Amino acid sequence: MREGASQNHDSLAHSHDQHHQLILDIDIDDLALALELELDLSPRSLSPVCAMSYPFPAQWEAKPDSRVSSNLPRMDIPSDKTAKILPTKDQKNILITSALPYVNNHPHLGNIIGSTLSADVYARYSRSRNRNTLYICGTDEYGTATETKALEDGVTPQELCDKYHALHRKAYTWFEIGFDHFGRTTTPQQTTIAQDIFLKLHNNGFLEEKMVTQLYCESDKRYLADRYVEGICPKCGYDDARGDQCDKCGQLLDAIDLIKPRCKTCSSTPVLRESKHMYIRIDTLQPTTEKWARATMAEGHWSSNGRQITENWFKEGLRPFSLTRDLKWGVPVPLKEMQDKVLYVWFDAPIGYPSITATYTDQWEQWWKTPENNVKLYQFMGKDNVRFHSVIFPSCLLGTKEPWTMLNSISTTEYLQYEGGKFSKSRNVGVFGDKAAEVGVSPSVWRYYLLANRPETADSQFAWPDFVQRNNSELVANLGNFVNRVLSFMKKYDAIVPELPSEDAHPHGLTLETALGSDLSGPYAGFVRDVNALLAQYVEAMDSVKLRTGLQLTMALSARGNLFLSEQGLDNSLYNNERAKCDITLLLAINLIYTLSPLLHPFMPSASSGILDQLDAPPRALEEDPRFGIYLLPGHKLGTPAHLFKRIEEKMVDVWRAQFGGAAAAPKPASDAAASASTAPLGPDGKPLSKKQQEKQAKAAKKAAQAAAAGAALSEEKKTPEYKALESQVKEQGEKVRAAKAGEAGGDVDGALKELLRLKIELSDLAKQLKGTSLSS
Repeated sequence: MREGASQNHDSLAHSHDQHHQLILDIDIDDLALALELELDLSPRSLSPVCAMSYPFPAQWEAKPDSRVSSNLPRMDIPSDKTAKILPTKDQKNILITSALPYVNNHPHLGNIIGSTLSADVYARYSRSRNRNTLYICGTDEYGTATETKALEDGVTPQELCDKYHALHRKAYTWFEIGFDHFGRTTTPQQTTIAQDIFLKLHNNGFLEEKMVTQLYCESDKRYLADRYVEGICPKCGYDDARGDQCDKCGQLLDAIDLIKPRCKTCSSTPVLRESKHMYIRIDTLQPTTEKWARATMAEGHWSSNGRQITENWFKEGLRPFSLTRDLKWGVPVPLKEMQDKVLYVWFDAPIGYPSITATYTDQWEQWWKTPENNVKLYQFMGKDNVRFHSVIFPSCLLGTKEPWTMLNSISTTEYLQYEGGKFSKSRNVGVFGDKAAEVGVSPSVWRYYLLANRPETADSQFAWPDFVQRNNSELVANLGNFVNRVLSFMKKYDAIVPELPSEDAHPHGLTLETALGSDLSGPYAGFVRDVNALLAQYVEAMDSVKLRTGLQLTMALSARGNLFLSEQGLDNSLYNNERAKCDITLLLAINLIYTLSPLLHPFMPSASSGILDQLDAPPRALEEDPRFGIYLLPGHKLGTPAHLFKRIEEKMVDVWRAQFGGAAAAPKPASDAAASASTAPLGPDGKPLSKKQQEKQAKAAKKAAQAAAAGAALSEEKKTPEYKALESQVKEQGEKVRAAKAGEAGGDVDGALKELLRLKIELSDLAKQLKGTSLSS
């Protein structure tokens, strides 16, 4: 602990009263951090407003040689970036929140995919449909976790909050998470709204006072609420359970239930003392809350784990829930007899959604308390937060008897593990938000991998080999290859979209209608039908908040584009000998790339913008019933082609494991059937290959690899360190081949076998050298 920590703690009450004023006492470390983050240290830097990534694509300016259809469904991009987004009665009004990240640490990849990134994907999708959308988030700053962390760091809670709020903002900006507003809970608006809800519950008879037996530390002279006390979980036996919840089994706890409790700050054994607290009678509210929840489940989109956790709580029966704590750092309880207490952070935190909206606009009630605006509230979170959002917070709102906007759809995730274990900042295990940029891989790749591996129905694994393999075989070889192959080929046309072939030059006639057939019966109609089917499936998946499925369908559309190029035989010969066919092939392929751009935007906004730049085309929207169309017309001048993604060398796996921790042989990712299907290689019809098809496809390459390694055996004493390292790589690659054949780890059987063959040939050559034989012997 830094010198001066005790003084900082003694001034806790004063800092709470003054926490809306500038109270920074900057030391050298803080100054260095501020310089690194490019922070403004003037009083206005504590404003709750936080500039983040812009949530819309860039505006487009037409050029003299632009040829874009007047029927193009364009994305509505605000001309005034400072204009406030408000609901309108004649539109679909979508309000999106992600669980407020706690402010006492950096977010890790599991935190990011569980809430902020998932919500960003849906918000970007909603905007791509031209739906009136507001995405609200911010840092959760009150409670024991902030107090205890501030004590450890020797700073005031407000200083800690200011530091980590900036760090969270920096991490989310790098991940291209486009909040409409990113605020915080240490604001006057939070105090006003939280106290108002509390008093309405009190006045409506839903609060009761209880004398509660609590743990008290005689050494520190304080009650040990929540994270001030640790001990053994009475349910699962985990020995680092907190006083409010067990992180291992998720059980909500009362501090006195802990076995062998200990004070977090001094490790002494606490004693029992009594203290008065206020409880909300959610047992009394259960019939009302349960009726609301069942109606909402039927109307909205609830993930399966969200439903199950909520149902289990109702089945067990709701019990009174404590709303107050013996702490200093929090919203003061608005009762004279409890002025020395604060509101419990899990009552306070969800109120951050409306209070942060209130820091965004004075007309916040248009989003939160105006039923005629028909606002639909979508909430994203990890499974640990479900009960607070689906039961406790709704009970509090219903208990006010006011017309609050209530949850409509809830999307929750299981856990993302790191190479078979847990993320741990203290043990330097796993990638945290402040370190992802150091890897040197673009945010689009990170977003893609996390979303492709999103733990929707079961825990999933972050594994470096899988990270590299998905980048190389899916982003580079599928999506990147399709876009670059087409747009690089357009150099032959001086980057100008070709005219439709004349009737004489092409047997299918002059117009697309004759080429496709008015009833989609022409020679290119099968391609268009496939594209339209995938578009319909994409919209259905995304409207149902099935984000991983939406991403799979986007990549399937790209794979269909690659298949189309193969079907048409796009190459120099086609250009030289069948120009008319080449022209229409490129016209359709270019417009398929354009069709991909709004589908990609929610998942990889930079990659989508890269496509628009290369097409030199405006951001397009997805209409209610999207169909493939020719929107980039003949004569349109394209931009400059460039690779969307870069191949990652497999040797980087060892580099990153050394940097971030991780097992040399991490467990295979646990996933459901949908995820397994998504990693299987695609056949010529664009559908995943069966295991038998994969095995048949791989047999010849496998024999070649075995033949290459024949006779390469070397006695142990002749094995050099280089040979042993290569031998280990061969063994690991063999495991990858087996995994690929089973449809795991990306499922690229051919790619895995080619790499195995290369390694075995290299091993064989090295063995021959070490044996003293020539390479040609």
